[in-house]
Amino acid sequence: MDLLNRALGSSVLVSLKGGREFRGKLVGFDVHVNLVLEEAEEIQNGEPARRFGTMMIRGDNVVYISPAE
Repeated sequence: MDLLNRALGSSVLVSLKGGREFRGKLVGFDVHVNLVLEEAEEIQNGEPARRFGTMMIRGDNVVYISPAE
């Protein structure tokens, strides 16, 4: 949880079960690793595919969270 606290306000890349990836600014999370991203966009083949604005991602779908550039 300390790592997620330090990532608040930063851009992160989130990989989900099924292979989908999202990038956005991490603005919130809880103990279940449910995430709230702002300026979220879906990434396909390394390129932005769709923009979502603010979104919540359920923690049980998260495979990994990584810093994004």
